Amino acid sequence: MEGEEMAQDTAVPKLSFQYWLDKAVEWGQTTTLESQQDVCLHLPKLQEFLQQIYESLKHMNSTTAIQRFPLIGQLLGRLCWNPFVVGYDESQKTLMWCLCCLYSNEPQNPVELKANSWILSLLCHLLSSSSWGANEVGTGTFISALGCTSADYYSKLVKNIVSSLVTELKGNQFNGLNIQGRVSDDHVTVVSLFCVPLITLPDVTPLLEALLTYHGGGSQEVLSSEFLEAVNETFLKNALLETGGTPEVMTIIQMFTQCFVQAHQKDNKQHKFPLKAYFPHHHQHLVIALLKHPFDLPATLWSQHLKYITDMLKAIIEDKSIRSYADLFESWFLFVHFGEWADIAVEQLLKSEDESSDTFLWLLAFYYSPHNDKEKRTQIVVEARAVYDRLMMLFSCTNLSITDLQAAASTKTDKRQPCTKHLVRHLLLSFLLFSSGGHKIAQEFISHVILASNTTNEVFGLLIRTAYRFNQLGLKNQRAVKLVNELLQELRFTD
Repeated sequence: MEGEEMAQDTAVPKLSFQYWLDKAVEWGQTTTLESQQDVCLHLPKLQEFLQQIYESLKHMNSTTAIQRFPLIGQLLGRLCWNPFVVGYDESQKTLMWCLCCLYSNEPQNPVELKANSWILSLLCHLLSSSSWGANEVGTGTFISALGCTSADYYSKLVKNIVSSLVTELKGNQFNGLNIQGRVSDDHVTVVSLFCVPLITLPDVTPLLEALLTYHGGGSQEVLSSEFLEAVNETFLKNALLETGGTPEVMTIIQMFTQCFVQAHQKDNKQHKFPLKAYFPHHHQHLVIALLKHPFDLPATLWSQHLKYITDMLKAIIEDKSIRSYADLFESWFLFVHFGEWADIAVEQLLKSEDESSDTFLWLLAFYYSPHNDKEKRTQIVVEARAVYDRLMMLFSCTNLSITDLQAAASTKTDKRQPCTKHLVRHLLLSFLLFSSGGHKIAQEFISHVILASNTTNEVFGLLIRTAYRFNQLGLKNQRAVKLVNELLQELRFTD
């Protein structure tokens, strides 16, 4: 996104990058007292610069990072091997964070594999230089005598450090009883902080598991808040990114949020925070709008409220001063939590054809495809609009065939994006539920088209959400309610 690029260019000026690279080269060429003093003199500003680099890198994948900063490896490599730089704990920690951002979790080619190996060797070197490693004089000579490479040595050293810490943590637990005296809670807090920059590295996984299952002696949480936040963020991304943001995952998130809000609003004497307090990092006006439950508004005002939500989302994600891709993700993730408004947007599209159709199609395009840029999102709206227009021509027809509906949803080419296909299926399902003739062919269409296209779970999730919303609204005898329950029964039986 343009806004993201502008923000990152501002955060890390090219002149500043070149300045520190030149400094790193200069410091590496001599070991005089003057050069050492120069390092110490510049350390505060260097730390500030490295923090800026990290703030930019953490919102990029490794490929984008290398493209944006082609000399980043040379700079970090030189700094990692400067003992006066890594001797400063804050610089050492930030260097670790930057290196972890460059690590490819799924390397696609030999270059990325080689880069990963180089990154791991640097991380191992930094760890061995820290209080966690063996910081003895003459380590290089010792490694040479062993006949192995420094990368091999440091890799084994890291595994030993991790194994030792895991044993230490687990040794404090015996048959479910907490044995005091082995590990202090303060030490566990320090270990959890130490792990923050290393959370995505495979070799550290056993230590993360040991920390997450650790129980201290008191009632207070012993793991650092930074560690818990980093684990939570990483987990949500391995849950969302690995599934490609599929509708099934979005349905689970939405249903959980609805149950949570319902439980929160129960009239009891338990002390509770306001609901909006659970979403502190989001735009509060958007939070408040999404927290407004559909059954708290007359159905005649749903369309107006949806326009209000859409206008706010548009303003946020198309804002040229947007700080990062994370801002876009956070806005989308918040909207997914309250995805019932996306379901209502589809229904409003089919029930009331007016000037709002472009607004609602944009909202649905964002819901199903948050990562795309403005141009691609516009293309999704165009593709969805073509299907929508054909469906509206059939909406009042009382005699429909499966062939008619398939023709309306078809495309001349097979280049339709997956997110558009999700959106079109959402439109089709609502058409079957609410159109004059759709309900007559709904079961046949589900059986012959949906089941054949291997999208049963997706459609089942949409039906579950619809049934839950109908129940919340107190709808019982309407035709659409009965049809939803019949279709759910059929899909359960098929499954």
